Amino acid sequence: MAYQFTFSGNPLPAALRGGVLACGLLATAATAAADAADAAAPSWKFSGFGTLGAVHASVRDADFTSTVMRANGAGRSERWSPDVDSRLGAQLDLALGRWSGVLQVVSEQNLEGNYRPRVEWANIKYQASPDLALRIGRIALPVFLAADYRKVGYTMPWIRPPVEVYGALPISSSDGVDATWRWSVGDTRHATQAFFGRTDRHLYLDRRLEAHGIAGLSHGIEHGPLSVRLSALTAHLTTGIGTEVFTALRAFGPQGQALAARYAIEHKRVSMASAGFSYDPGQWFVSAEAGHAHTHSLLGRTSTMYAGGGYRFTTLTPYLGFSKVRAHGATRDPGLPLASLPPQARPLAAALNAGLNIYLATIPIQTTVSTGMRWDLATDAALKLQYDRVRPTDGSRGTLINTPFSFRFGQTVHVASVALDFVF
Repeated sequence: MAYQFTFSGNPLPAALRGGVLACGLLATAATAAADAADAAAPSWKFSGFGTLGAVHASVRDADFTSTVMRANGAGRSERWSPDVDSRLGAQLDLALGRWSGVLQVVSEQNLEGNYRPRVEWANIKYQASPDLALRIGRIALPVFLAADYRKVGYTMPWIRPPVEVYGALPISSSDGVDATWRWSVGDTRHATQAFFGRTDRHLYLDRRLEAHGIAGLSHGIEHGPLSVRLSALTAHLTTGIGTEVFTALRAFGPQGQALAARYAIEHKRVSMASAGFSYDPGQWFVSAEAGHAHTHSLLGRTSTMYAGGGYRFTTLTPYLGFSKVRAHGATRDPGLPLASLPPQARPLAAALNAGLNIYLATIPIQTTVSTGMRWDLATDAALKLQYDRVRPTDGSRGTLINTPFSFRFGQTVHVASVALDFVF
C-alpha cells in the first residue's frame, strides 16, 4: 500500500517531514502485519530521556562543546552554558508480529542556535527469522560502542561520550537499509550488521552536510560481562564549509585550483574504522575505544582513542578517563606563493592563505583527562559532576569552536560540568 502526503503552502520543516515519514513507515508495518494470518495484537510503548546540564570553561576566546554540531558552548559565548549537554528525547515503539517500528525525536541545540526537534530514528523492522532482521528508514549508524545510546546520558557513567572519539563522526544516523544476523558460538553471542544509506542534513543558513553511498559493516560480540564492537564505513561527503575560500582560490589559476581540489569538501571519500570494548562485571567497569578516519579533504586524517573506568559504591560511582585525537599530515599549508603573484593580487592571496589555515587548524589535535562522580539518586535519574582538562596542541584549536583570529593556541582549558540525566 502506498501512502502519499501533500500539503499546500510552504514546505514542511525537516523535523515534521521526518515525523510524517515515520508515521507512514509505522502505518506500513502495521498494515503488512495485519494482513498476515498469524498477526499478533499490536504492542505500543512510549518512552523518553533527557539531560539538564550546565558547563563552565576557563577559555575566553573559544567555546567548549560536546560536538561541532552546536552553535555555541561554554567559554566565549557564556560563562555557564546549558547548551553543551542539554537535550530531550522521546521514542515511540510499535511491535506487531514479525514487524516492528520505532520513531525517536530529539531536541538539542543545533548550528542555528535553536532547539528545533529532529527525527533521529524512524524505521521499520522485519524479523525474517529468529536470527535475521531487516530494517528500512532512518537508522542509527552502528559505529562506536555507544552508537545506539550516545544521546541517552543516563546509560553512560560519564556526562558525555569522549569528544575526541565521538566527534570524529558528528552524524549519528542515516536514511537507508540494514541487515543484522545474530549467531552464537558456545556462550559467545555475535551480531553482524551490514548497512547502506545516505544523509542530507541542514547545518546553518544555506549550508548542508550531504553524505551519500554510506556503506559499512559492524560486528558485535558479547561474552558474559565483555562487550566488543568492530566497525568500518565509507561514504562520499559534501558540505558548504569553506566554499568562499575555495571559490576564490580557483580564480588564481592551476595552483589555486590544486589547493581547492585538495581541501574542498566536495564529493570526497570518507573512510572510518573503529574498535572498542567494555568489561562490566558489576562492581567495577573499564572501557576503551580506538578509531581512524580519513576524509581526503581539509578535515584531514586522524586517529582517536579513549580509555576509562570506575568503581561503584552503592549509589556513587567515581570514574576516570583519558582521551586523545591526533592528526596525520599537515595542519598548515603555505598556500598560494605570494612572491610569484602581481603586487595587486598579493593582499587577497595572503587573506585566502590565512583563511585556508584557519580551516586546517580545525583538524583536532588534543588530549583530555577527565574525572567525575555519578550519583544514582533514583532508579531513573542520575546526577553527575565532571572535570575535564582539555589541551589542544601543535597549532590546532582541538575540538573547540567559535575561535576568533586572536585565538591563543596551546592553552589548557579547564572544564567543569554538572548534569542531571533521566529516563521515563
